[in-house]
Amino acid sequence: MVKKNPQVLQCIAESDKALDVLGYTEHGIRHVSLVAERVGCMSDALGLDTGVRERAQMAAFCHDMGNFMGRTQHHYWGALLFHQIFSVDMDAEACMKIVQAIANHDKEEMKFTNPEAALVVIADKSDVHRSRVRTQSIEETRKDIHDRVNYATTSSELLYDAEKDIISLTLSIDTEFVPVMEYFEIFTERMAYCRKAAAYLGKNFGLTINNVKML
Repeated sequence: MVKKNPQVLQCIAESDKALDVLGYTEHGIRHVSLVAERVGCMSDALGLDTGVRERAQMAAFCHDMGNFMGRTQHHYWGALLFHQIFSVDMDAEACMKIVQAIANHDKEEMKFTNPEAALVVIADKSDVHRSRVRTQSIEETRKDIHDRVNYATTSSELLYDAEKDIISLTLSIDTEFVPVMEYFEIFTERMAYCRKAAAYLGKNFGLTINNVKML
């Protein structure tokens, strides 16, 4: 229902165009589809019920669709757009949980009140990869720290280790392109938000870079 909705798809397309002009990494169908996929896998791994999984995946697919209305408040615009598109045909409680999950995904001061929001945060912040870089040359890529770090990240996996009860983000970073410290320069706050989200789910959060455990 959500992935085929023409308004949602147009919002995502327009948002990706807007962020391209602003110089941001890719935030289009590739990104939102990956976030929704990771939310689904994490929901299954944690044994969450089908309703949570579906609501979280809907929120994940729509979480960035408000960017074309303004980057600073894009999480709020996205939440309002989702409500406008789906509120008439959707159960009120389910709709509000999705709206809140979209609004929560980029607001670290928010407190979690449902697992859907926590799942979206972790999956969204885990998407670091060179495929998100838009620049056409290595010289251009080197000019921006976000492009450098994303380009240097050759693999990114989000997994749940049931034995250790930890949600873990595992990255491979080309340290000949950037030092690992540059990752922490731009992503420390996001990793802290992931720790809060994992804690709400009753889990620990870990970060491993090049086989070295960082968190």
